[in-house]
Amino acid sequence: MSGTYGNLPEAVRIVEVAPRDGWQNLGEFIPTATKVELVSELAACGFAEIEVSSFVNPRAIPQLADAAQVLAGLETPAELIRSVLVPNRRGLVAALESPVDKLVFFISASDTHNHKNLGCSQADTLVEIEAMQALVPEDRARRVSVSNVFGCPYEGEIAYDAVSRLVAALVQTGLSEITLCDTLGVAVPDQVYLFCASLQEQFPEVDFGLHLHDSCGRALACVMAGLQAGITRYDSAAGGLGGCPFAPGAAGNLATEDLVSCLERMGIATGVDPEKLLAAARRQAGIVRAGNSHMLAFTAGCRQ
Repeated sequence: MSGTYGNLPEAVRIVEVAPRDGWQNLGEFIPTATKVELVSELAACGFAEIEVSSFVNPRAIPQLADAAQVLAGLETPAELIRSVLVPNRRGLVAALESPVDKLVFFISASDTHNHKNLGCSQADTLVEIEAMQALVPEDRARRVSVSNVFGCPYEGEIAYDAVSRLVAALVQTGLSEITLCDTLGVAVPDQVYLFCASLQEQFPEVDFGLHLHDSCGRALACVMAGLQAGITRYDSAAGGLGGCPFAPGAAGNLATEDLVSCLERMGIATGVDPEKLLAAARRQAGIVRAGNSHMLAFTAGCRQ
C-alpha cells in the first residue's frame, strides 16, 4: 500500500544508466555486439528510458567509443527513450546522426570538478550548453545532469545557494528537465530532502530527478528522502556498476534491482519486470565481473 509511509508517490520513472555510467570505467572493452545484446535485454525489462552511451572523446572514455555502432544495432520497443550523454558540440553533431531520442548535457555544481571533467569552467560549460541547444531539432528531447550537487571530492560540501544559482542559469538556457547527481555518493537523506524540496518550490516548472551513487551505503535512504520531497524520477544502474573517472573514491550507482525490489515491495510502481531485470543483471555480471548489487548477492544465496 503506497502512501502509508510519509508522502509517497504511486509510481516512479527509472532511467537505466548502466550502459553509460556503469560501463564507462571498465578496463576491459565490451565487444559492441555484446553491448547491443545487454542493452536489448535491459530494454525488454520495461524501462521507460535507457541511457545507452555517450558521445565523448574516445581517448578519454575508450569503452564508449562505439556509441554510434551500439545505437545502430539496437532494436528496442518503440516507446523506449534512448538517451545519450553529450559533452560538447562535437559530440552533439555525432549524436544527432544516430537514432537518439534524448540528449543529455552535463555540468558540475563544483567548478573544480568541472575543470577536471570537462576541461573548462562552469561558466564556459553554460555557454556551450546554450550553443548546443541552438543546434538541437525540436523533436529531440533534452536534459541536463548536474554532477556533485551534494558534495565534491575537491571542494567538499556544495552550498544550496550555489546549486540554486546554477539551476537558475540552466533554466534560462531553456532546459526544464534536470537531474541532481550525487556523483561522489556522500549525500545524506536530510540534505537530499532539503535540496529537492527547496528546488522544486523555487523552480516548479522543472522536472527534477535524482542520480545516486552508493559509496557510503546511503543511496536507498536518499531515495526515500527524494520520494518524500516529491521526486519521481531516478537514475540507477543494473548490477550497481558505475563511478566517475574524475571523482576519486566514487563507487557504483545504486543498483537498479535493489531500487526496483524496494519500491515494488512498498507498492510504488516502476513499470520494470523484477525477474527480467535480475536475469539481465546476472548476464551482465557474468561478463563484466564487477558491481555492487545486494539483490544479486541475496538471490544467488537463495538459489544455493
